[in-house]
Amino acid sequence: MAVLTDQLIDNLIDNLIDQLIDQHCHLVFAGELDQPAFEQLCTEAGTPAPAGTSHADSQLGLAVRRWCAPVLGLEPHSPLPAYLQRRAELGAAEASRRLLRAAGLSGLLVDTGLTGDGFVDLGWLGEAAAAPVREVVRLERVAEQLAGWRPAEFPDAYRAALASAAAGAVAVKSVLAYRHGFDIEPARPADAEVAAAAGRWHGGRLTDPVLLRFVLWCGVDTGLPVQVHCGFGDRDLALPRANPALLQPFLALAEPAGCPVVLLHCYPYHREAGWLASVYGQVHVDVGLTLSHTGARAAAVLGEYCELAPFGKLLFSTDAYGLAELYPVGAAQFVEAITAVLGSWLRAGAISAADAERFAAMVAAGNARRLYGL
Repeated sequence: MAVLTDQLIDNLIDNLIDQLIDQHCHLVFAGELDQPAFEQLCTEAGTPAPAGTSHADSQLGLAVRRWCAPVLGLEPHSPLPAYLQRRAELGAAEASRRLLRAAGLSGLLVDTGLTGDGFVDLGWLGEAAAAPVREVVRLERVAEQLAGWRPAEFPDAYRAALASAAAGAVAVKSVLAYRHGFDIEPARPADAEVAAAAGRWHGGRLTDPVLLRFVLWCGVDTGLPVQVHCGFGDRDLALPRANPALLQPFLALAEPAGCPVVLLHCYPYHREAGWLASVYGQVHVDVGLTLSHTGARAAAVLGEYCELAPFGKLLFSTDAYGLAELYPVGAAQFVEAITAVLGSWLRAGAISAADAERFAAMVAAGNARRLYGL
């Protein structure tokens, strides 16, 4: 039985490779990186590590050296200085191409709200990954590009701008967790209320709760899936206010619209997110970012996602940003974690081999293909 289970798990891994659809990720930095800059991109921290410590001495840092060193021709767990030396020898562009190709992705859905000088464009990313790339439009960024409009015209101007921006996109995204938190009035604001709030807003970062509610509801109105950052991230957010359970009143009001809502990342509130997915038909849950950052504990955490979330509502992503390394790390951590979880269920008799294969295929790509119409 053990030999048979091991064979089934090997088949499971083989079937996942090159089938993954990364349903939420970002662009990568194009230039060369010294060790401090590289280490900073291995963390959600906003400042350098204290003297004598390193941001790369973490579960994510270990995972980078485990999965990425062989891609660049080194032994797994090669010391970081040796890894960075090899990366520099290859050059940032070549190293990034190798790393992106090694992730084995069959599609990438890219949030273009985080970009700037020094980052690659969508075309380069798709070519390097050898996979189709589709855009996810960030709702707040569309609004920030409209700063300066007459307040009375802002509601219609935003709706028109979002329709244009989302015309070729597969989803929209909200960063409400960063800008205010989920403890917010859930109802759709009237245009008069939105115009008054626009009159108080002088451009720059969108933080007004009325305008944040407005753009979120406009996202629902597109009919596209709405991705919502939940749980941990950098220290720009207040973690207690990023608990997706606080979104329940909004989810209840939005449910009749039938617009899918994808709760991104979620940790440490992944169990709350799983419950929401189990009781609201339109709610889905993403496992990206979490599995990369939890490293050797990824299987345990993924098992907790699977306690309540229906299998047809779980979605793989990497949430890779800045470092091309985060693509193969996210993919490898997912494949290892899901095979460990399903392997334990197979050994316990909790799942059939056919269901294990079907479940893995759904989370890896099938759910994303269906949800986003890919």
